[in-house]
Amino acid sequence: MKASYLNLHKNHQLKDRSEKLLNMLSSCEICPRKCGVNRLENKNSYCKSGRYAIISSYGVHNGEEPPISGNKGSGTIFFGNCNLKCVFCQNHQISQEMKDTINHELTADKLANIMISLQNKGCHNINFVSPTHFIPQIVEALVIAVELGLNIPLVYNSGGYDDANTLRMLDGIFDIYMPDFKYGDSIYAEKYSDAKDYSKIAKNAIKEMYRQKGTLELNEDGIATKGLLIRHLILPENISGTNKVIDFIADELNKDTYVSLMSQYYPTYKASDDKNGECNEINRTINHLEYERAENYFYKKGLENGWIQELKESPFYYRPDFDKKAVFEDW
Repeated sequence: MKASYLNLHKNHQLKDRSEKLLNMLSSCEICPRKCGVNRLENKNSYCKSGRYAIISSYGVHNGEEPPISGNKGSGTIFFGNCNLKCVFCQNHQISQEMKDTINHELTADKLANIMISLQNKGCHNINFVSPTHFIPQIVEALVIAVELGLNIPLVYNSGGYDDANTLRMLDGIFDIYMPDFKYGDSIYAEKYSDAKDYSKIAKNAIKEMYRQKGTLELNEDGIATKGLLIRHLILPENISGTNKVIDFIADELNKDTYVSLMSQYYPTYKASDDKNGECNEINRTINHLEYERAENYFYKKGLENGWIQELKESPFYYRPDFDKKAVFEDW
């Protein structure tokens, strides 16, 4: 199956989309923050990002969900900075504390060459991690990369705090959407990620992603070719509002939706060094009962596709009774 953006390129629409997205940077309204600064003049606001994409690292990633990493790996590009301020961010060094960002800024040509280099390594896809605040720069580089021969699927791997109107401009560009759905309750989203409207924003964004691509589709080798995969990290004390997240997926999307129920939370960044007691609720890992409740509710709502984790330092493991449609080896 051809990557969807190739059709847009063939019909001369991809460059037009790129130009429209870049123009949105002149008074930035790319993400829900809508800061309004002129990033084309290298000004910045909440995400601390200007005209050019900031790349922390890139390479072949073998630790994503099975249909994303497959047996050849996912060509992953990690962007610097973020439009969220999660106090427990496991990548806080690059999302909130990245130093000397000017040395990590890349022009569209260089970003395009990175995509090509990852494709040349045999990766199943190009996986953009934390792309929300660099959507125009990604599409700008994609125009060049297609001319250089890029043809594999694109993965939009975000924190879920995405603007639905901006996502509509990506219709036909990204093949796979892999957002987080972090919170079912706004009060905790504001406290721990500085995004009091997170739940509403994420629901609208994920609905748009689902409208574009539908349920995750796999090829004969079990590799994702298009569709939606939602990640949900379970937090201690039900801070993540897991039941509300599952209700949304089951009732407002589709019970066939693929979900990754993640148990690997551990207190880090500000959650691990809390001198004022503001993070006491999340200053520990989750326990077996908390994860079991989430898993049981998943079954109760009739969801079928996805992955669960053991509460130890092992990777995800396969449960035939959990995933009734897709058969994967141990992860």
